[in-house]
Amino acid sequence: MRIPLIAGNWKLYKTIAESVALVNELKPLVENSAGVQIVVAPVFTALSRVFDATEGSQIKLAAQDCYWEEEGAFTGEVAPKLLKDAGCSYVIIGHSERRQYFGETDVTVNKKTKAAVAAGLDAIVCVGESLAERESEQTFSVIEKQIQGGLAGLSAEAFSHVVIAYEPVWAIGTGKTASDAQAQEVHAFIRQLVVRLFGQAVADSVRILYGGSVKPENVKGLMSQPDIDGALVGGASLKAESFAAICSFNS
Repeated sequence: MRIPLIAGNWKLYKTIAESVALVNELKPLVENSAGVQIVVAPVFTALSRVFDATEGSQIKLAAQDCYWEEEGAFTGEVAPKLLKDAGCSYVIIGHSERRQYFGETDVTVNKKTKAAVAAGLDAIVCVGESLAERESEQTFSVIEKQIQGGLAGLSAEAFSHVVIAYEPVWAIGTGKTASDAQAQEVHAFIRQLVVRLFGQAVADSVRILYGGSVKPENVKGLMSQPDIDGALVGGASLKAESFAAICSFNS
């Protein structure tokens, strides 16, 4: 049984005080959200304080990125073990914004994923196609390349600590959302890819999230699809009320 996972990616928003306030506002709103795992991903500077604020709740902490080395002369980078030390259970890797603006590739996604899992974190690995790629019917080839490259060399045991997030780039921050059927089609394709790479049992257990303008108004339709196991939420996670409504999709 795949437990739904709802993750809020706060991106480059919220000071430490604002982050703590958001979690404190969110906690009572989701305390009765049974049968779902809830994760929030604040900026690096707020991680440890947000972790302290989540105490006594079911909310888990994620970072928005990591580096693949444990330590060294890598100015500005943050190692997975440091994220673990700050209280993180998860780390987001390969988000489309990291790919678009900061040169993330399938090779670096692979390095980061392996390092994160080795440090005891669960990796939320993002894949997705651009509008041009979808319109030229390259969606499946793009997704296959990203998954094969990003997960190359992982054992089935290591992969058990991976969550895949499908985020069509054309639907992020645009207000556009893939239809339930469009999202399900790609999620089913991803699960079949995992069957080829790791076997049926592993594919049956991996959680595949949808990300791309998820809102309280569309989450139920998305979550009703057989291969959609949760959501990676952007803008709607920045307000406690809307994020709590998404987390309570099954109530």
